[in-house]
Amino acid sequence: MLSLENIQAARQSIRDKVHLTPVFTSTAIGREIDVTVYLKAELFQKTGSFKTRGALNKIQKLSQAQKDKGLVTISAGNHAQGLAYAASQYGVACTVVMPDTASPTKIRATRGYGATVVQHGNDNEAFDYAFQLQKERDLTFVHPFDDLDVMAGQGTVGLEIVEQVAAFDIVVVGIGGGGLISGIATAIKSLKPHVKIFGVEPIGAAKMRRSLDEGHAVRLDRVDTIADGLAPPMAGEHTYPIVKALVDDVVTVTDEEIVVAMKMLMSRAKLMAEPAGAAAVGALLAGKVKVPSGSKVVAVISGGNVDLEELKKLL
Repeated sequence: MLSLENIQAARQSIRDKVHLTPVFTSTAIGREIDVTVYLKAELFQKTGSFKTRGALNKIQKLSQAQKDKGLVTISAGNHAQGLAYAASQYGVACTVVMPDTASPTKIRATRGYGATVVQHGNDNEAFDYAFQLQKERDLTFVHPFDDLDVMAGQGTVGLEIVEQVAAFDIVVVGIGGGGLISGIATAIKSLKPHVKIFGVEPIGAAKMRRSLDEGHAVRLDRVDTIADGLAPPMAGEHTYPIVKALVDDVVTVTDEEIVVAMKMLMSRAKLMAEPAGAAAVGALLAGKVKVPSGSKVVAVISGGNVDLEELKKLL
């Protein structure tokens, strides 16, 4: 299991290489649900999402021999950019497999950070192809979420929340494969056990909710959501037990509810979140997370790498 000590060590390792992202309050969003809302703005992290944290921590844990082989991963976009950026900082070659449906904006950004991008099939097929490349080329695979070093890096978000928000009752986090929420839950439950942690998934990619219902980590046959950052087709073998142990509930939202949150964040909080980044607020506005009146709630805005053409269609 991931530990608070792992996350604290990760923070020391990466703190000079990442931004301390701000926390904003939003009176307008809070008024909608009668709570005090704090927005942890990870869309202002380097590469536009929290993923850089885990990628940097992982690379620093690799041996020189592992780095020399070159890295390979699978990602719809944010981990792709995070790992590509981290690899560039250490002069390490990086190949990223992205599904055919990946955002053109995220593909361009990943290449811009120096990675080689290979597009292949749907989400499941892309995962399988990344493992195939690892074996064929003897590359070092860096998992986008189901890796303790990656999860420890993501957990530094939780340490910052504890330091930046004097008192809070609830934290709401979007779930892709579960790396971010596993890290945040480990950090916050260790330091503030009374705080409740809620995860949010799109209905069309609810692998963690289904895993909790079935009692084991599951892999979906297909996913269907605008939130590509929350669309991995499986829950992690490492992340699932942490979510089961530490997260109070996992709820689902529709794509329409995510779009409502994107509009609210842009119009009232002046934050241009991508769909995955807006999911936590979407769950709050839709009443999917039951929050007592007067609560102090932190919503993690996990990323802002939104394709502008797609944004026009959504809004």
